[in-house]
Amino acid sequence: MGRDMESPAPPPVSRPPQRGGGILIALGLILGAGIGAAFGQPSQGLIIGLGVGVVLAIALWLADRR
Repeated sequence: MGRDMESPAPPPVSRPPQRGGGILIALGLILGAGIGAAFGQPSQGLIIGLGVGVVLAIALWLADRR
């Protein structure tokens, strides 16, 4: 009754959706283990694939920030 009209909430800030780099890490692990197994070193391939996936995910994150 004696209540003031509240102003509507401001519209949400429009941002484009961010890309997910997790798929790059997962693919790096899977492909790294597969390629490593072909060379008789699946553990080493897994670690190298993880490193490559993380580097690519960080590069995607840095590119997406701009």
